[in-house]
Amino acid sequence: MRQLFGKLGAVLLVALLLSACASQSTPATRYVLPGAQLASPPASPAGTLQVTSPRLPHYLDVEGIVMQTDDITLREANAHQWAEAIGRQLERGMRARLSKALPRWRVVRDAASDDQAITLRLEVDQFQGRQDGHAIASGQWQLIDPQGDVLAMETFNADTPLEEDGYPALVRALGKSWDKVSEQIAQATMAIRP
Repeated sequence: MRQLFGKLGAVLLVALLLSACASQSTPATRYVLPGAQLASPPASPAGTLQVTSPRLPHYLDVEGIVMQTDDITLREANAHQWAEAIGRQLERGMRARLSKALPRWRVVRDAASDDQAITLRLEVDQFQGRQDGHAIASGQWQLIDPQGDVLAMETFNADTPLEEDGYPALVRALGKSWDKVSEQIAQATMAIRP
């Protein structure tokens, strides 16, 4: 009888160890978009630009980095995730890029209380990798005056090839695509006021 319980205990121990090994998974790798630091605001700004949080479609407002595997299929990565909500990273990155590109402007978050500020609204339709080795950022931006009138409005479609395979290269290429979008917005902003 003792031998039977010993064998049964050994079998149960092996089963427990096997199930523990099977349930262990590799933790997700988390990424942040590369980008510039906020520049110091000018002492006498030419104007104030408020950057709002971008509107994102549901499929982008997720933890996993999105890959487009063909013309109609999108996949959210399980093991490769954003370290922070992508909308927050895009907003912060845009502010940093614009503060560098517009040294005479004060670039702030949407919560600032400047009744003469111009507001930048962003709507992002795509911010993903594509199976052909490109990082895509597309959507629309608007510059709105304090009275709510549209000063400038453009669509954007930035496409950056990956320098190598892998998610780190994809995240870097997405950062470069966002650089291109910020350059377009900075040029339009400079045309409004010097």
